[in-house]
Amino acid sequence: MRVRLDKYLADMGVGTRSQVKKEIRNGNVTVNDCIAGSPEMKVNTASDRVICQGKPVAYKRYEYYMMNKPAGVVSATRDSREKTVLDLIREERRSDLFPAGRLDKDTEGLLLITNDGETAHRLLSPKRHVDKVYFVRVRGCVTEADAAYFREGADIGDKNPTLPADLQIKTSGEISEVILTIREGRFHQVKRMFQSVGKDVIYLKRLQMGTLILDESLKPGEYRNLTEEEVNRLCSQEKKQ
Repeated sequence: MRVRLDKYLADMGVGTRSQVKKEIRNGNVTVNDCIAGSPEMKVNTASDRVICQGKPVAYKRYEYYMMNKPAGVVSATRDSREKTVLDLIREERRSDLFPAGRLDKDTEGLLLITNDGETAHRLLSPKRHVDKVYFVRVRGCVTEADAAYFREGADIGDKNPTLPADLQIKTSGEISEVILTIREGRFHQVKRMFQSVGKDVIYLKRLQMGTLILDESLKPGEYRNLTEEEVNRLCSQEKKQ
């Protein structure tokens, strides 16, 4: 694949477009041991050797991070008032990363951060009905009648009821704990589903999305690269659906 040199460097997290253009014009970037002529020059991502300020800059087309999102940050690339999930990535990061699907500010758990728009679209498309599994703590006694109602599809005030959802009751009482599997991603869907049966969500954590399962060793706010096996499973499953 051939791309502009300034895009190559910006995508790899060297700096913003304006910053890398300055580096190129100052003669700080070489391509195959020759000083780069201009930011617009095209480089071959597979074969050209790019060096900026003496450091090799290898090109990776796609990157995938698993994050255990903490409460209190927003699922966005940037926000003028709130800390975002991308702000939690400490090392230099490429400019085209984004969270694949959002979690509410007060919701914790599994979040995929990537620059692979095609896979993200397949994972999030409402037409594909990808399973999303949540641990939910609820104020109120969750019953088998609630589980049956969710299996039929809950009326949450939209034009159509939700798709059938699976509710596994772990504990039931004044505070109940459940595992809920849904196959959509409507606005505040989990909270609205429990409100439809007269109960309030007091804690929500996503555990799984498709084949991707939250690494239990990740503390809130921590993240890691997906393994090759995780990437292969994620991409192959989404292509099959």
